[in-house]
Amino acid sequence: MIDQIFSAIAHTVNRRPKLVVGIIAMVFIIALFGMTMITMQTGDDTYLNKNSQAGVINTEYTNTFNKDSLILIIETSDPVSPTVLNYMDRLETDIRQQQHITSVSSVVDILKEENNGILPQSTGEINALVNQMPPAVQATAVPSNVLTLVQVQLDPGLSDTTETSVLNSVQLAVDQSDPPAGVTVEVSGQPAFNAQMQAAMGSQMGILIGAAMILMVIVMGLLFSYVSHRFLPVVFVGLGLTTAMGLMGLAHIQLNMAVLGAFPVMIGLGIDYAIQFHARLDEESRKGSLDDAVYMTITRTGPAVMYAMLATSLGFAAMFISTVPMIQSFGLVAMIGIMSCYCVSLVGIPAVAHVIHYKPRPQVPKVCYAVGEDACEFLPSAPQKKQKNSWSYGQFLTSTSVKIAKNPVPILLIGALIAVIGFQIDPLIPIEANQNNFVPSDMPAKIEIDKVTRILGSTTTADFYVQGARVTDLDTLRWIKSFQDYELAHHPQITSATSIVTYIMAYNGGTMPQTQSQADAALAKIPQSIRDEYLSGSMRGVITFGMTNLQIPQEEDLRNVMVNDIAFLQPPVGISVQPTGSFEVFTSLIGGMSESKDEMTFLGFVLIFIFLAGVYRHFHAISPLIPIIFIVGWNAVMMEILGIAYSPLTATLGSMTIGVAAEYTILVMERYSEEEERLHDHTAAIQESVSRIGTAITVSGLATFFGFSALCLSDFPIISNFGVCTLIAVGFSLAGAIFIMPAVLSLMGQFTEWLETRKHRHQIVPETLPETKNPDV
Repeated sequence: MIDQIFSAIAHTVNRRPKLVVGIIAMVFIIALFGMTMITMQTGDDTYLNKNSQAGVINTEYTNTFNKDSLILIIETSDPVSPTVLNYMDRLETDIRQQQHITSVSSVVDILKEENNGILPQSTGEINALVNQMPPAVQATAVPSNVLTLVQVQLDPGLSDTTETSVLNSVQLAVDQSDPPAGVTVEVSGQPAFNAQMQAAMGSQMGILIGAAMILMVIVMGLLFSYVSHRFLPVVFVGLGLTTAMGLMGLAHIQLNMAVLGAFPVMIGLGIDYAIQFHARLDEESRKGSLDDAVYMTITRTGPAVMYAMLATSLGFAAMFISTVPMIQSFGLVAMIGIMSCYCVSLVGIPAVAHVIHYKPRPQVPKVCYAVGEDACEFLPSAPQKKQKNSWSYGQFLTSTSVKIAKNPVPILLIGALIAVIGFQIDPLIPIEANQNNFVPSDMPAKIEIDKVTRILGSTTTADFYVQGARVTDLDTLRWIKSFQDYELAHHPQITSATSIVTYIMAYNGGTMPQTQSQADAALAKIPQSIRDEYLSGSMRGVITFGMTNLQIPQEEDLRNVMVNDIAFLQPPVGISVQPTGSFEVFTSLIGGMSESKDEMTFLGFVLIFIFLAGVYRHFHAISPLIPIIFIVGWNAVMMEILGIAYSPLTATLGSMTIGVAAEYTILVMERYSEEEERLHDHTAAIQESVSRIGTAITVSGLATFFGFSALCLSDFPIISNFGVCTLIAVGFSLAGAIFIMPAVLSLMGQFTEWLETRKHRHQIVPETLPETKNPDV
């Protein structure tokens, strides 16, 4: 079936190459249109599955209570001078007139409230009123003698597009506000952070793709010079990448930080496939007609590379079981990308060869770069005299493979020992889930948020969503009060607790109501603007706990303890209390990554095993799994040495390594099976297979390596660290295929020979038994 499909493709390309090129051009035009539909994705949806229970609760909470806020940081030598305060008053008035603004507040509003609604105009009056403020209020209103803040609350549940529009309106108001001399105003807050991160991702996409393509041109120029039109693979990788991005836009797959990291991965793997097709085409065109060359390229190399591509895709497919949407999107986009590059190169390179009347260079290459069955059957036209003291990489691989084949056990023991150490170290590698640490350190919004945090302390809160038939029932209100008191008493990390109960008590003389009517009366006195922050109708409410500045792992520990406290205190029947907001999103991210990274790796092994067993149906089919297991363990050792933590991107390293390493090990196994069938000697087969395709795999690996290296140029630490990890993975994958795989195949060969010898002995014994018994008859 497979042979018939590829044969039909080859005949179509040979008969109508211009039509094939035209179809590719049409697909390219459609892809360009699809690229215009790509949108950016930031915020909680990249970390938390919105269809999960936690995601649904978070969406409800966000749409009801979570008002994103912009923070205007006003720096001046005297933040409470009359000139600065009057300027702030005018600026606030302008901002309040913008759409989707819930409230604007600063020290100006507090001073007005304390002065009968009039902003004091003398320095003495201002200082007197500031000194009368409670310390907690003063610390927020005037946090520094050179800085003050204006908080702009946005309507809850705004889309990213609307938030960006509001941000632009506020920024325009600030730009046109004509501040006094010596006064600077910066716009900060989560909406500004998200907007700048989207802009940075857009520029990073261009940088990463451009850098990867430039590196591909350099690699092709240096390593692929023996063929005609050496840069043809780069062209088709570009076409494949464009097709993948067009499919992203048409399928409404959004661009996030993880997807950014997938683009160089697509290019690195895609150039590998294109090299295989171009090299085989060049080789076959030396033997006969171009039609025959196209037919052999598509029918021989096409299936071999397809199997390797599918094995890589299975590694990416394992990422779908992750609970982190960002990881799922990385796997999906990477699969789309490598499949697009494979398909475009498979038909595009042979079709273009027909159109341009491809002719190979006259000289015979010294090294064969093609892979697949019967790929490297040519030899130099004249024997080359070996120079004294000359060193050849191909000869090095050949001699090394023979030594390994004759002594496989020590190599495997050393590799296994390092892998075991890696698997022991892996759980100890820290997990990074703080979004601020994922973005460029010089991003203005990050700098401003860090500045606010340094001045005000932690601005992070632990929010709990309360749902039930009657949140305002006295029993529920009493339970909320006891829960707040319990958490404040038992967890020093919690600095405050605020809910609708806090204000009910404030409007009930500072005490808890004793009857339902008292609670209802106090509730009615609370201003609507305050009530809406903590209560929605009578069925939904929120409890907000202030926290000290904690790292995400510490927040996760606190979150788990507080959830246990809720179970211990037993909310009233029909009432549920669950963590939500950023407190839940980022603490869940750690748990999701910790669980899913191991599950993805295990599933990747299972899928590769099933694939190999189904395709090859031979004992040797399991051989690629052994070096892949080693490589995954080696990765952990190197991450620990380099001090790289797991993030939503590096958490994919295990399953991605399985996919990348599977390609190289499968190619070695394929060639070994071919040579072993021909030579009937496992050591000779190993020597021949490594000598035939060892250099080819190295060249392909280097092309992939340089493609991945573009990731290291990213300003996003999450992407650059991932780039370092992918380079390690590719390097280890090459080492596993060239050095570990021969040892595995050697043991497999010895075991197969032992089985055959034993089988042969069992066949001989029945024939000799009658002869030994005849004398006794």
